[in-house]
Amino acid sequence: MPFFRLLLLLFSLAPSAVLALPANKPTPGYTRVAVETSVGTMVIAVDLKRAPRTSANFLTYVDDGRFDGVTFYRAARRKSNPKLGLIQGGIDTDLRRSLPPIRHEPTSQTGLRHLDATVSMARPNRPNSAAGNFFITVGATPNMDARGTYIGYAAFGHVVAGMDVVKKILAVPTCCGSGPMRGQMIVKPIRILRARRLDGRPTPSRAPKPWLLGLKRTAK
Repeated sequence: MPFFRLLLLLFSLAPSAVLALPANKPTPGYTRVAVETSVGTMVIAVDLKRAPRTSANFLTYVDDGRFDGVTFYRAARRKSNPKLGLIQGGIDTDLRRSLPPIRHEPTSQTGLRHLDATVSMARPNRPNSAAGNFFITVGATPNMDARGTYIGYAAFGHVVAGMDVVKKILAVPTCCGSGPMRGQMIVKPIRILRARRLDGRPTPSRAPKPWLLGLKRTAK
């Protein structure tokens, strides 16, 4: 009897678990962002309810245009299965595009997990240091989740369309790098042409945009 009760409980929970993840359409509590790259477009749904601080930071970079013209520069493939791993992109070390680092939102606080297609903030090896770099997982990556004294990484959304583009980037040739990134730097970084909201009103910051100085306008 307990076994059948457990089965009923699992079936009753399954639909709600599925509904917790938005499809590629407007969904309360999420904002979708289209990231247009030189190899295709992916759509990310950021979780405003469970990771509000990290999501707001990502959206500010989007609304300011700070991701326009940067790259996906890292593809970390698993040795056991090269089709799994993560890709990383954003402002890299371009401090002209950087906003102040944000306070860390660990997965132990948000309840989010690093599953397949999870979007999370990259950071240096210290807390409260994430700024304008992010990564996308291909396959579950539970070692990125917070546990015990390990703070992990701040997951804040997931890809709802364009995982084929993510996988294409993961497969491109890599080399170079140092430390944990050794051999993972993309030989010809994949350009992010534009990142834009699909839902809600843009709320850009008033921060300076020094990377735009000296750029010439082209006729449309």
